[in-house]
Amino acid sequence: MINKKYLIITFFCFILSLLTGLLTNDLLLGGTNLLTALLCAYFASEGKRSNYILGLINYLISGYISYQNQLYGLFFFYIFVFSPLQVQGFFSWRKNLDKEDSVKVREFTFKNSIIITLSCVIGSFVLGYLLSLIPSQRLAFMDATSNCINLCGIILMILRFKEAWWLWLINNIIDLGIWILTVINGGTGSIMMLLVSIGYLLINIYGIVKWNIEAKKNR
Repeated sequence: MINKKYLIITFFCFILSLLTGLLTNDLLLGGTNLLTALLCAYFASEGKRSNYILGLINYLISGYISYQNQLYGLFFFYIFVFSPLQVQGFFSWRKNLDKEDSVKVREFTFKNSIIITLSCVIGSFVLGYLLSLIPSQRLAFMDATSNCINLCGIILMILRFKEAWWLWLINNIIDLGIWILTVINGGTGSIMMLLVSIGYLLINIYGIVKWNIEAKKNR
């Protein structure tokens, strides 16, 4: 039986993406990007595998937009790292579903926290330095930090850790800074990417609450 709540959310996101695409004259690429981003984040927060199909489409579009705006770190990670991980996540979650066809939530240990924190910090500095060597690269260290945090978040999501939502919350704040600066500089498709970041931020807050509740049930 089709869940009415999911239908309502999907319809609302479709209308919002359609209107926003028309207002910004970016209906096909930008509208699809916003729609898949919102639905991907929402269905991930609900623990549904369909988020990975939507995520794959969204990362491919985001990669193209990032390339157009000379954000080569984001382009590389969206196309060659994040996109393949969506396929991995889809099949990984299939093995860990509950009776309601939602994924079973896990929680961090202190050791996990230390490893992820160090990985994000070290990875951000190393990648930021490498990106700064590209002459036309913009916002190298913000680009690098966003990618490293997002990568850790995706891996944690595949492994079903609720802390993935906290990482993505941090990443969204950084992404907002990147796309606000890109909008100010008149970047291609940047307005829609900014709206995507705002949408992610709101759904991430919902995801934190939802997965904390699910984690308590599984203790």
